[in-house]
Amino acid sequence: MTVGLPATPLYTHKGPSMAITSNSSQGESSNAPITNFSHCHEGILAQLTKMGELPALAEAAERARTWAESTRSFFRAVVFEHHQEEERALFEAVLASATPGEEFARVQAITTRLTQEHRQVEAQFVKLEPQLKKMAKGQPCDIDAAAVEALVHDYQAHAAFEEAEFLPLSETILSRNSNHMAALGLSLHIRHVSVAASPT
Repeated sequence: MTVGLPATPLYTHKGPSMAITSNSSQGESSNAPITNFSHCHEGILAQLTKMGELPALAEAAERARTWAESTRSFFRAVVFEHHQEEERALFEAVLASATPGEEFARVQAITTRLTQEHRQVEAQFVKLEPQLKKMAKGQPCDIDAAAVEALVHDYQAHAAFEEAEFLPLSETILSRNSNHMAALGLSLHIRHVSVAASPT
């Protein structure tokens, strides 16, 4: 008797279906290690790309270190001395030689402004100097970009005003008397010799 046996078409349909599912799962599982290796390469290549940029970054860091030290030294040795030289020699000479009245008042107003600007940019530099020292030593630093920009801008404006307004006026005033111009030249010469001869 064959009445109790399961129908052949039903059994045949399920068999192949289960086998296909099983083979697909095995395929995905066998591909997983390959995918992992591929992802590892992505990370390695990304890191190597960063490594390739290191020489340029190192060069930029060395330039920053060198410029920070040269800027700091230049300000201390040249800019501060230049301000003192102007105030003690040039400004005083022009004030002493200016004609009393309107001309003297103009010179006095200009020299007062220029002196105030000297102190302003010096104070700006002093605030930046600790970070410049760190940068010059290759240490981590947090230099204020806005403060640097302000110092550069302010000094450019200061120099432009002095060269456009004060220096031509100074030449006019001092050229009236050759002795005054010679005295200024001698004063500057003595200052330069004194600075050169001083121990460092």
